[in-house]
Amino acid sequence: MYRLAKELFPICRSITGDGVRKTLHIIKKEIPLKICEVPSETKVFDWEVPMEWNIKEAWIKDPSGKKVVDFTDNNLHIVGYSTPINAEMPLSKLEEHLYSLPDKPDAIPYVTSYYKETWGFCLSQKVREKLIDGIYKIHIKSTLTNGSLTYGELIIKGRSKKEIFLSTNICHPSLANNEISGPALTTYLAKWIQGKPRNYTYRIIFIPETIGSLVYLSRNIDTMKNNIIAGFNITCVGDDHIYSFLPSRNGSTVADKIARRTLEKLHSGFKSYSFLDRGSDERQYCAPGIDLPVVSIMRSKYREYPEYHSSLDNLSLISPAGLQGSFDVLKECIETIEKNPRYQSIFLGEAQLGKRNLYPSLSYVKTARNKSRLYQNILAYADGTNDIEELERLIKIPKAEILEAVRTLLNEKLIKKI
Repeated sequence: MYRLAKELFPICRSITGDGVRKTLHIIKKEIPLKICEVPSETKVFDWEVPMEWNIKEAWIKDPSGKKVVDFTDNNLHIVGYSTPINAEMPLSKLEEHLYSLPDKPDAIPYVTSYYKETWGFCLSQKVREKLIDGIYKIHIKSTLTNGSLTYGELIIKGRSKKEIFLSTNICHPSLANNEISGPALTTYLAKWIQGKPRNYTYRIIFIPETIGSLVYLSRNIDTMKNNIIAGFNITCVGDDHIYSFLPSRNGSTVADKIARRTLEKLHSGFKSYSFLDRGSDERQYCAPGIDLPVVSIMRSKYREYPEYHSSLDNLSLISPAGLQGSFDVLKECIETIEKNPRYQSIFLGEAQLGKRNLYPSLSYVKTARNKSRLYQNILAYADGTNDIEELERLIKIPKAEILEAVRTLLNEKLIKKI
């Protein structure tokens, strides 16, 4: 995984363009991705696919002719989607188009302007403070054209049409934890999933953040809503810090329950966030009317670590061990979903237990009432999202008793196995 991360890291990516295509073609060497193109100006719900952006070079020369900022040194130096320009201007005017981080003087910030045409450069605060008065030469060789948005998709067929969904982003330039860790891990997770027959079908996508998820949903929403039982948004999975969990908007889906349980078992010190802390594609997958069961398991959560969206988020921030740890957590989640059936009540309302001899005819028979109460509790939580371990946790009855009661309810055709 770390080898793939190193290979992908130097590429200048954005929400469209050749950097995205190059990234996907590298990943395609590892797994059989289908690469899709969606034309600019395509309507996507309340959005529109933007013009395609590509960049060849960009630099600033100071009054002495020295390059003080050069895109070839670090692709974060350019504001994403900057329009082309060749101009000369005084420092006072140039300052309006410069971005730096005073609290992180050595870092180059990551800045974009996707939907409003402008141009700009990013540089460290240390370099910015050394700029001298005078006339500067500005050069940006970029294009904004009617092109397309590109994404990758892999469908791995299982015995069931029901799906587990994995989504990761391929739209940031040279950022390690916040970008490359996701596609690198997801690629190897896909390779592992392909290794043996599966109960579920797997829908795995590599997309630009926000506009990419909206595009994909607009093309596949009916199938996804009908079939996806659990999903994971895979981002920020490469560092060695504590794990983070961001739930779905619903908060109690299969994905929520399995993710929490897995983290409690493997990494009990994880940090749990609220859906109010969202900021990645869970915003789209869990939006009202879409309501997919998608959660995020991360290491350091986006926005919550000091290197975030800056040149400090480089390959030294992630590690083979960090990636492997996240891989193991997601693998455990998938294996748990694959192996543990969930149960769903067949009847609407409360089932009539008395006519099946599962409820005492005499109200003072305490032992029988306790048994019938267990049946009722299992039926109350048999909503299709709870497996045996979850029922044990909710009802607080030993697993052996839960299993025996579930077998009885299955035999009486009061619940079904999902």
